[in-house]
Amino acid sequence: MNSKRLAAGRPDPAALIPRPAVAAAGELAVEPWMRELGSPFVGYGQPSRFEAKVVRVFATAPGTTGTGASRTPHHLLNGTITPSGLHFERHHSGIPDIDPDAHRLLIHGLVKRPLVFTLEALARYPMVSRIAFIECGGNSGALYQKDPVAAGVQMLHGLVSCAEWTGVRLADLLDEAGVDPKAQWILAEGADAAGMSRSVPIAKAMDDAILALHQNGERVRPSNGYPLRLLLPGYEGNMNVKWLRRIKVTKYTISLPDGKALQFVFPIEAKSVITQPSPGLAMKGAGLYEISGLAWSGYGKISKVDVSADGGKSWAPAVLQEPVLAKALTRFRIAWRWNGGPAILQSRAADESGYVQPTRARLIADRGIRTIYHFNGIASWAVGENGEVTPSVGPADTVKLT
Repeated sequence: MNSKRLAAGRPDPAALIPRPAVAAAGELAVEPWMRELGSPFVGYGQPSRFEAKVVRVFATAPGTTGTGASRTPHHLLNGTITPSGLHFERHHSGIPDIDPDAHRLLIHGLVKRPLVFTLEALARYPMVSRIAFIECGGNSGALYQKDPVAAGVQMLHGLVSCAEWTGVRLADLLDEAGVDPKAQWILAEGADAAGMSRSVPIAKAMDDAILALHQNGERVRPSNGYPLRLLLPGYEGNMNVKWLRRIKVTKYTISLPDGKALQFVFPIEAKSVITQPSPGLAMKGAGLYEISGLAWSGYGKISKVDVSADGGKSWAPAVLQEPVLAKALTRFRIAWRWNGGPAILQSRAADESGYVQPTRARLIADRGIRTIYHFNGIASWAVGENGEVTPSVGPADTVKLT
């Protein structure tokens, strides 16, 4: 293999792992931390001090302290579950400090019986859990530009995270309220100062929507909607309304002169990104490496991920790490023997619907550059002869504007 070729399957660990020199006697040194007692118990565990760089980065709107977004450092994580404290955030008026005992959920509108729930009442309903990603509709949006910003995984693709969510099926509550057959939508409203709200098709609400009380086993974090958030697996981020306080069942649409209605695009299309190696994670000499990344789709399971080391001229199938779940992040891995020459790394995902992730050039040709939403084009990282990994526009991704 050379820098332009990849090997399907898993690499031999013995070939991947660099080993420190062993003392002549074949013994390990007795380190300082073995000579003294360790730290005491704490009520809530924290990461090691040596992992202080594994944090979200965030930006706030001018003149505010909580309006903006924070991004997940996927290049410094592994597996598929995002730690709760690193889950991306998107706020429109900061994080409200909600007293759970005072919080209420109202379901009203086109229903037979308007209902109000306390959190205690909701906790008595049958619970379900599912692993699902949430992605902001504007994630990776900078790549729509003709000359995209030079940034790494976190800044370009960090507005997506994946967690195990536990709560009550929205369909159970709507059934109890008695939905009018004429209903086509629900309006979900949050309890933040912005009163953030989104409309959701009733079919989705009755399908796999969850009122999430728990995130990765603990109560949902305030930054992710405590004490209650709406989870719509596969749908764009801000439809998963946080700090949920009200659901209104309604019927509306916008009719066009020809009798058709305006159509929204809610699900996230198949997408992938290589997280290791990536900008900020330099290669340390020629040899065998593992290329790893994440793939996801709002239309179901990821069925395949191909990886290229020559900018899309040739592809090899990656291994999909189990479990491969619908509407959840999927980890892919593939062995690559780098010969020290320049390379352009790309990944291309396909989902069970048959959809294949397009090139950036194809996506822009179809949608133009006057948008920042639902970018799912193939991303490229360039590997230099010095091992530095930088953002790249692949050979097949040159955008021509007329």
